[in-house]
Amino acid sequence: MGERGRVLVVDDDPDIRELVVLVLGQLGVDVEQAASGTAALETARRWPPDLVTLDLGLPDIDGIETCRRLREFSQAYVLVLTAREERADREVVIASGADEFMGKPFTPRELRTAVRAVLVERGLIEA
Repeated sequence: MGERGRVLVVDDDPDIRELVVLVLGQLGVDVEQAASGTAALETARRWPPDLVTLDLGLPDIDGIETCRRLREFSQAYVLVLTAREERADREVVIASGADEFMGKPFTPRELRTAVRAVLVERGLIEA
């Protein structure tokens, strides 16, 4: 293994970011945080992540546009975490380049399981 997974947590709510960082810490990955779409894109260019957790309701560029722009230079797995649960929202999210959609509220176990599966599949953590 050797290489640790890199996860970028993007959410404007500091409590959600803190929860996600805590859950990811249990997986032994390196984590960076961003509170806006602009900050997320800047961080992803400077510190290329393997996985991005992305909220849709960001204060500047929404999560859908952030995902589209991220796809211009990154192949990171994008897990959208959002309170939007309508089918149309899911379709737009996936069309923007996201890989998976998880509704809020989510449990720490649910998040850990989803992220762990991606990182194991990519060979970044052991099964």
